[in-house]
Amino acid sequence: MAMSTIQFCMVNPMSSVGSGTNRPTFAKVGRIRCQTSEDRTVNKNGEMPQPSSSPSPSTPPPPPPAPKPKVSTKFTDVLAFGGPAPERINGRLAMVGFVSAIAVELANGNDIITQVSNGGVSSFLLVTGILSAASLVPLFKGVSVDSISGQVMSSKAEMWNGRFAMLGLVALVFTEYLKGGPLV
Repeated sequence: MAMSTIQFCMVNPMSSVGSGTNRPTFAKVGRIRCQTSEDRTVNKNGEMPQPSSSPSPSTPPPPPPAPKPKVSTKFTDVLAFGGPAPERINGRLAMVGFVSAIAVELANGNDIITQVSNGGVSSFLLVTGILSAASLVPLFKGVSVDSISGQVMSSKAEMWNGRFAMLGLVALVFTEYLKGGPLV
């Protein structure tokens, strides 16, 4: 085991009291010796020699990385309460529903209850079927949601956006009900 030396300094607050200066003085307090797994020695200048480029023959090779757990593609696992599909699909539907509800309100001036009663159910069922199928196909192929997420467009960001869209859609319906008409 090799030893390396680290020197450190500490502030001595009592040294500036009697000297009349307001700046602290530093004093060398001690050395810390650390051990490493390679045999190295410290030369006279306190420096560590550079390690040789050839690895030592006694070091075993690193173990292979552990295989990633396989994602279940069973229907009951994908659509389970804590599974990857239910909240994600509901969040995607809520995002589309909130944006389309506000867009129709701005275009026609109809509140969300009027939109649903004037033929919105068939459009809702069509969009629900398409988005559900598009969300389930990759999950049934074994592709995990986290494996395809990036830094900005991450699976966590999608979940939070879906949750806020669900809250926004409920708040929109509740506000329009209390107001008695469209929000905008």
